[in-house]
Amino acid sequence: MEQVVTALPDHDGVRVIFCAGEFDQDSLDPFSQAAEEAVADPTVRRIVLDLSQVAFADSSMLNELVRLRRTGHPLVLAGPLAPQLSRLFELTSAHQIFTITDSIDEARAL
Repeated sequence: MEQVVTALPDHDGVRVIFCAGEFDQDSLDPFSQAAEEAVADPTVRRIVLDLSQVAFADSSMLNELVRLRRTGHPLVLAGPLAPQLSRLFELTSAHQIFTITDSIDEARAL
């Protein structure tokens, strides 16, 4: 089951979106809505996605990540990533286009 909880931007304009569970084309709506809200908020200067609790994601989740990246907002993915998600990024070479950190603290500090 998917779960997305969005934290409001803190004093430095970082919006953190926490994702947990499994994501495919049938369960992306909460994530997509949280991402759209972050993009639409003019106070957000960076979006951090905490993917450390994502157990499974398919190509539809990857497509949403790419779409979010194309909005032009600075985007950082925080891990550690689950083996399945790491493999998806490796197989598609997506790890080359995203900034991926080992922790939420590291992602916020960038």
